[in-house]
Amino acid sequence: MNDSSAPARRAAGRPGRAAEPGEGSTVRGRGGQVLAANLRVLREMAGISLSELARGSGIAKGTLSQLESGAGNPTLETVFSLSNALGVPVSSLLTERPDPDVVLVRAEEVEVFSGDAVDLRMLRRLDLTEGTIELYDQRFRPGRPQYSDGHPGREHHIVTSGVLRLGPPDDPYELGPGDYVCFSAEHPHFYEAVGPEPVASTLLLQYSDDAPDVPSPAARACSVPGRRRRA
Repeated sequence: MNDSSAPARRAAGRPGRAAEPGEGSTVRGRGGQVLAANLRVLREMAGISLSELARGSGIAKGTLSQLESGAGNPTLETVFSLSNALGVPVSSLLTERPDPDVVLVRAEEVEVFSGDAVDLRMLRRLDLTEGTIELYDQRFRPGRPQYSDGHPGREHHIVTSGVLRLGPPDDPYELGPGDYVCFSAEHPHFYEAVGPEPVASTLLLQYSDDAPDVPSPAARACSVPGRRRRA
């Protein structure tokens, strides 16, 4: 176990692999119904057919048809594949969005989306002038890694308990309690609980706006002037 007071440090990497959509993961609760309600609307807004979405996402057309009808069994990997193919935040597929002045989220009210090694609970989506922010509670199970093929945005992680190895497979970071890291999520990356204990952490997933000529502050959020990354 690493010293919880030490800053985030680079850890020895290991080769990774891209996860296959639907491999070893489940979605629990009302997530399937929420996805069905949003998927068709987002696809039609994008002006693409089921066949085109199937090619773009790598998900079979028949599976997409089932998902849109609410009869499918969506997985965490499937949701991220659809998010990438449609060019929308994950929360656009998964959330019903009343927007009261005060938001109180009880743990038992939040849907749990489970992957190979992680249980995710999306707590909040914030649509800001500079982009969109999604806030997740994460629980990583020891024993196997969770892989991502990459997706738009930047990931901000802070570990509450346990030790988490994450980032590019060939050059990852290792975080202990209180440690924080931010990195681009556009390239393949992975997450893995180090040791026998599970990891509790918070993820802030940041999507910046797409203005090509004027980078927003959100697009530069990982850069801190004058600060050096420790080895």
